[in-house]
Amino acid sequence: MVENTEKARPLGAQEIACWDVRNPIEFIWGLVGQKWSVLILRELFEGTRRPRELLEALPGISSKTLMVRLKELERYGLLERRVYAEVPPRVEYCLTPKGEELKPVLVALKQVGERWLEDGGCALGSVGRSQAG
Repeated sequence: MVENTEKARPLGAQEIACWDVRNPIEFIWGLVGQKWSVLILRELFEGTRRPRELLEALPGISSKTLMVRLKELERYGLLERRVYAEVPPRVEYCLTPKGEELKPVLVALKQVGERWLEDGGCALGSVGRSQAG
C-alpha cells in the first residue's frame, strides 16, 4: 500500500507568481537551479529511486542536502514521494509528469556539454563528471 504524504504541498500558480519572475528561463532556473537539483532529476529520469540509491549515485551530496532538495522538488511539483506501509518503512521518489517535461531540456544540455568536452572543453578548461555532474 502506498501512502501519499501531504507534508510538501506543491506550490500553486499564485505562490510562484509572487516571486515576481519576469522571464521563463529565470522562472525555471529558480525551480531547478539549486546545487544538486538537476543531478537529482537526472537520476530520477532513469526511474524511481530510494534516498539511499540517490546518495550512492551522487558522491559528495550529504544526506541532509539530499533531503532538503527532494522536499523542494516535491514542493515544486516535479517529483512525488511515495511511502509504503511496510516494516521498516520504504520511501521512494519518482518524477511527476511536470518533472518529466524537463527531460528533453536536460538531454539537450547534456548533448551540448558532451560536444564541448569533445572539442577540448570550454573557456573553463576540461571539466570532469566529479566537477560538473
